[in-house]
Amino acid sequence: MKLQQGFTLLEILMVLVIGVLLVALTPPLLSGMSGATELRGAARQLAAGLRSARNDAITRQREAVLTLDLTGHRFTISGDSREVALPNSVALHLYTAQSELLDSERGGIRFFSDGSSTGGAITVSGPKQAYRVNIDWLTGAIAIVEQEVQP
Repeated sequence: MKLQQGFTLLEILMVLVIGVLLVALTPPLLSGMSGATELRGAARQLAAGLRSARNDAITRQREAVLTLDLTGHRFTISGDSREVALPNSVALHLYTAQSELLDSERGGIRFFSDGSSTGGAITVSGPKQAYRVNIDWLTGAIAIVEQEVQP
């Protein structure tokens, strides 16, 4: 009896069909995930900026403010000339003390030398999902909470 070597035409066609299906289905799945990744990244950028402002206030023993520009999708930290840009595709909402609102488009979260803050929250939202960055007024602790968008 002679041993068969190689693949049959049917086996090769099945592998090609599976490969074509994977190539066709992968981009739509990944594009749907990029929005969620972009949201999570923006929330993490804000949380990192808030932590940086808090650390600056504690180490330098002076107040530090993170100022958020809602329409420009960017924020700055007092004492730092850099502006951090956030994705334009996300919606931003700021909940802060009335005294920290500069106008209808800009406001801030202030941290004091003992680590406490004015408190508040920043919501980063997309069409289906949202992340809320909470700032505790007493301790200045920053936490990111995932939320679903209400229709």
